Amino acid sequence: MSLTRRAFIKTSALAATGLVIGVEFSVGVAAETAAVFEPNAYISITPDDVVRLWITRSEMGQGVRTTLSMMLAEELEVNWPSVHLEQAITGMRFKGIRLRTSGSGSTVGTYNSMRTAGATAREMLIAAAAEKWHVQPSACRAEKGAVVNKATGRKLSYGQLAAAASRQKVPANPSLKSPKDFRVIGKPTRRVDSKAIVTGQAVYGLDARVPDMLFAVMERCPCIGGKVASFDASKALAVAGVRHLVPITSGIATGVAVAADHTWAAMKGREALKVEWDLGPNQNFDSDQFLQEEIEASRSTDGYYVRDDGDAAKALGAAAMILDAVYITPFQAHAPVETMNCLADVRKASCEIWAPTQCPDEARNEAAKMLGFPPESVRVHVTLIGGGFGRRLFADYVYEAVELSRAIAKPVQLMWTRTEDMQCGYFHPCGVERVAGGLDTEGKPIAWRQTSVGSNLSMYPLPTEAQRKNPRFYFDDEMPWGSFDNPYNFPHLKADYFPVNSPIPTGPWRAVFYPSRVFARESFLDEMAHAARQDPIEFRLRLLQPGDILRVGNQKIDRGRLIRVLQVVAEQSNWKNPLRGTKDRLWGRGIACNVYDEDCYIAQVAEVSVGRETHDVRVHRIVCSVDCGLVVNPLGLEGQVESGIIWGLSATISGKIDFKKGSAVQSNFTDFEVIRTKEAPAIETHIVASDHPPGGFGETAVPPVAPAVTNAIFAATGVRIRRLPVNLASNRPLATGPAQSHSTDNFRNIDL
Repeated sequence: MSLTRRAFIKTSALAATGLVIGVEFSVGVAAETAAVFEPNAYISITPDDVVRLWITRSEMGQGVRTTLSMMLAEELEVNWPSVHLEQAITGMRFKGIRLRTSGSGSTVGTYNSMRTAGATAREMLIAAAAEKWHVQPSACRAEKGAVVNKATGRKLSYGQLAAAASRQKVPANPSLKSPKDFRVIGKPTRRVDSKAIVTGQAVYGLDARVPDMLFAVMERCPCIGGKVASFDASKALAVAGVRHLVPITSGIATGVAVAADHTWAAMKGREALKVEWDLGPNQNFDSDQFLQEEIEASRSTDGYYVRDDGDAAKALGAAAMILDAVYITPFQAHAPVETMNCLADVRKASCEIWAPTQCPDEARNEAAKMLGFPPESVRVHVTLIGGGFGRRLFADYVYEAVELSRAIAKPVQLMWTRTEDMQCGYFHPCGVERVAGGLDTEGKPIAWRQTSVGSNLSMYPLPTEAQRKNPRFYFDDEMPWGSFDNPYNFPHLKADYFPVNSPIPTGPWRAVFYPSRVFARESFLDEMAHAARQDPIEFRLRLLQPGDILRVGNQKIDRGRLIRVLQVVAEQSNWKNPLRGTKDRLWGRGIACNVYDEDCYIAQVAEVSVGRETHDVRVHRIVCSVDCGLVVNPLGLEGQVESGIIWGLSATISGKIDFKKGSAVQSNFTDFEVIRTKEAPAIETHIVASDHPPGGFGETAVPPVAPAVTNAIFAATGVRIRRLPVNLASNRPLATGPAQSHSTDNFRNIDL
C-alpha cells in the first residue's frame, strides 16, 4: 500500500522533529557564546534569563504559536507569559524539522516533540544545578524558570545555569510529566499574539518592509491557462513612480508585473498597460457544463473501488423501500482576508524572502531551483498569515516575486489584489454525490451505495498512468474522505469514486475532501431516518452500534466516541423538545456528525428559521460537541470551532464560484458573500473529556455545518436541499410545517 496523504501528514509531522529521527543538535546550536544554552533547535536561554522558544509552524489565526509554546513551557517549567517567541526560519538550525503547516497536524505532530524538547532542557538545567550544589538531581526541582534545592530552598535561575547546562550531556529519554501534573496544558489560555494583532503591531506579509524596496502588482490573463502574447509598456512607464514592467511566467496565472515606488503607482501603471492575450485552450470552459459532465459520470458503474462490504446491490434489490438522491457542491474560493503577497530580495548569490506561507521549505527549495542557488542560500521568513485555509500550501506567489526581483535586481513586494485572489488562485473543486439506501419492512437500514465524483487536486502531482490503472488506487490512498471512512455500521455498503478533472487549478480547501461527502452522507441519512419515521439522532446511534472499532484501510474509527458526542449534543441542544414556529417564520433543528482523520469526533445541531413568505434562512444557534483527545488549549479549540462553523456556514448559505468563458465570475465579497457579524449564529462548544492523545482540530468543525443546516431547513419546511449553496427560491413552495412521512417516489424523481 502506498503512503497515503493522511499517513504522510502523521509520519512526517512526528518524524521530522529533530528529536525522533535521530538528528542531534550540538549543545549551543547557533550560540554566539558558550553561556547561551541551546539543547535543541527549539529553545535558547541566555544569562540575562531570557527564554526563547522557536515556533515551527505558521500562525494563520489558528493559535498555533500559543499552543506550541504551551507544550514547550509545560515541560520546561518556565513562567509561560514571559517567554519570548521566535518564528522558525528555513536554514541549518531547523534541518530535518517539519516547518510545513497543513492537515490540522500542528498539535498532533508536535505534541511529543515539543514536550520532549522542554523536558530535555529541564533535566539538563537540573543536572547543572545539582552539580553546583553537589547533590543528586533528584534533590532538585524546576519551577518558574529556576531550579530549587528541595532541602535548602536555594534557587538558581535558568539564566544563572545557562553556561553550566550547556556542558551537560543531552539525556536520551527525558521523563515527561503525567497529565495530572500539568499546569499549562489543558488550561484555557488567551493567545499570546492577540494584543499585537488587535493593536496593529503584528507583522503580516503585507507589512514586511526592507530598505530600497519596490511595490508591484500584476495584470493577469483573464482566462485560466492563458498567457501574454504581447504588451505595450509605454503608457504605463509614463505614470509617475512606475519603474519596471516585467512579463512573469512562473506561477499559475501569468501576466505582466508593474513595479513602482509605491502600490498606488503600481496599480495606476497597470491601468495604463496595454496587453494582448493568448487566451489559451480553456477560453470556453463553463462550470455549469462541467457540472453536467460530473452528473453524468455519477451514473457510471466503472468508478474506482472505495468500499465494498457485504453485497449492497443484492440488498438494495431486496429492500422494502429504496431511496436515492444526488447532492451537488460548487467550486469555492479560499478568499482569505490577506491576499497573496511576497517580498523577495534576490542578490548575486543569495535570496531573502518574506512571505505568509504554509510551506516555507517548499518555497525555499523551489526558489533555489529557479535561481540555480543551493537551498542554503535562500532564506524564507514566515510572517503572520491573514488566513490560509490550504491556499498557502502552494507558493506560486513566492515564485512570482522571486522572478520579478531577479529581473529588476531590487527587493520587491508583489501583491495580489482582491479580484486576482478571488479569480486567479486555486479553487476547491465542485463535486457530485449519488447515494442510494435501502430499508427493510421495519424501517431498518440494510444497504448504502455511494458514488462520488470529483477532481484530483492539481496543486499536487496528478496520478501516474500506473496509478490510474490500479482499480484500488483511491482506496490505497484512503480517498475520498467522508466516503472511505463512513463510520456507520451498514450490513451492506458499497462506495466508489469517479475522477473528472477540469482545467481549473484546484487545491485543498479547509477540510479538503470531507465537506462535499459529509454533506451528502449526513443529508441522506436524514432522508432515510425520516422515511423510516425515526428520530435522526436515534437513527444514527443505532447505526453506530455496538460502538466498536471500525477498521478500514489504515483507519481505526472508534464508533463509541462518535456515539458519545451525539449523545452530548442531543442533551445540550435540548433536541427532544421541538422548536415552535412563529407567525412569520418556520423553525427546525438539524443534526450532522463526522469523524475527522480517525482522531477527532464531532456532532453539530443547527437551529434554523425560514421566512414563510420571504424564504430567507437564518441560522440562530449551532451546538457543537467534540472529542478530539486531550485539549491543549480549550480557548483555542473553541476559537477553531467558531471559525470553522462560520467558514462552513458561508459556503452553505452563499459561497460559490462560477466559471464562464474560462474565467471566474465572482470577483469580490460583494458577489462571493461570507457570513457577516450580524448574521453569525450563537455557537456553543461542549468538549467531551478524553484520555486519548491530542487530535488535529483546525478543519474538524467544517464538514458537519452544511448538512446540519440543510437538515434543519427540512425539519422546518419539508424542503430538501441537495445542492449548495442554499437557494430556497428555486425550490417548491414551502410547506406549512415539518414533513411527517415520505414515499419511495419522493426520492426517485430527482430535480437537479
